[in-house]
Amino acid sequence: MTLPLALPGLGEIAGDYDILLCDVWGVIHNGRESWPDACEALARFNREAGHVVLISNSPRPSHDVVAQLDGLNVPRESWRAFVTSGDATRAELAKRAPGPAWIIGPDRDWPLYDGLGLDVAKGAADAAFISVTGPVDDNVETPEDYRERLAEGAARDLELICANPDRVVQRGDKLIYCGGSLADLYETLGGRVTMAGKPFGPIYDLALKEAEALLGKPVDRSRVLCIGDGVVTDVLGANRQNLDCLFIAQGIHGDKARGEDGRIDPARAADLLKAETTYARYATLDLAW
Repeated sequence: MTLPLALPGLGEIAGDYDILLCDVWGVIHNGRESWPDACEALARFNREAGHVVLISNSPRPSHDVVAQLDGLNVPRESWRAFVTSGDATRAELAKRAPGPAWIIGPDRDWPLYDGLGLDVAKGAADAAFISVTGPVDDNVETPEDYRERLAEGAARDLELICANPDRVVQRGDKLIYCGGSLADLYETLGGRVTMAGKPFGPIYDLALKEAEALLGKPVDRSRVLCIGDGVVTDVLGANRQNLDCLFIAQGIHGDKARGEDGRIDPARAADLLKAETTYARYATLDLAW
């Protein structure tokens, strides 16, 4: 397997790209605080090289997540457009309206359903399909807390629409389960799953449409760089789209890609990638200029 190139900083390759499709959680913040070096790297790219489109597996519509970024002190100059898994998933949900939908997820994710005309089911027995954004209480719940209930849906052959394909994210110094972990469990139970966020095509279609609007011309895909820490979401998505990728190898991976000298070890980064048969052109521990 070809090793990723250890990248000292984004500035080394900024001139090679017009568009960055940059992941959010795990790259520019951890759910509790933003990282100034990463935010400044994106802002500098916007000033000197091209345009940053944030591409997040948040299950909420992008306009609803902007306030969260502001609250975490992510500067508006760090990005020029923003698309989420929630944006892409709304189209899938609209196709299935009025349902009824058995909805699983915390109250903060309800903006996903605004204006879609979906009826809400009480459970598997009266549902036409299942919509999952994540555990109701991701501070304490695990996928196993949902096994029995999801088994009922699989037994009825209900399709599960997952609005957040991420399996885990880092919140502060803790890893929490996301919608993708529930979708994984549902598939092991024999259930059918549909997802529109990373690594699947619909969210990239939206992101590249935003990029084209920013550029005012068709996108040259050879000048698009994806940035992210999720191997099965960000890196796999970039591979499927035939786009270059910068793998952020710390965050949810801890120190697994850190060498004895404290820097990125390309061989260790490659080990993380090959576990899912993926490849990244570049790798670094944290995003910086």
